[in-house]
Amino acid sequence: MSSPIDAGDAPADVARPRSLTDLFVSFTLLALQGFGGVLAVVQRELVEKKRWLTREEFIEEWAVAQIMPGPNVINLSITLGARYFGWRGALVALAGMVTFPLLVVLGLALAYANFADDPNVRGALRGMGAVAAGLVIATGLKLSSALQKNVLGIPLCAALGVLAFVAIAWLKLPLAWVLLGLGAIGCLVAYRRLL
Repeated sequence: MSSPIDAGDAPADVARPRSLTDLFVSFTLLALQGFGGVLAVVQRELVEKKRWLTREEFIEEWAVAQIMPGPNVINLSITLGARYFGWRGALVALAGMVTFPLLVVLGLALAYANFADDPNVRGALRGMGAVAAGLVIATGLKLSSALQKNVLGIPLCAALGVLAFVAIAWLKLPLAWVLLGLGAIGCLVAYRRLL
């Protein structure tokens, strides 16, 4: 984990959490509103509202969070907590992400056990899945402008994205192999262009 940064190390347009309590409350509220399409919520809260990350930083941190084992938003919260408050921040951010949502999920599991056979409940769950997919697509489109600054460039990023979709959705290749293969290509091209 990286060491905590000073307020002077952050760019002028980027804020930071005021305290460990602010970090805990912020991630708790983020987790409680992040059912399904969590990417859209996380991006809006951390980049647009709180300004704890720039768009470019968010995309980089989210990419790292996606390749680490575990839920993406949990990984992001840990790295962001560590960035500002070290290991204590990582633990507090993690606690904020899991404490109250765990209680909510346990309550919903009990309710679902009683109403699982109701066709209205099944229909509502299918509808929520469609909404979550729409939120993820909308956020991806919103963040695509940040690719203009990416060393790979928009055409190569788009090509890698399409190849990943084809490999996973149509060819049914394992995610790990797709990440290793296409990720290695992306890293190699980025390395060569940065030289």
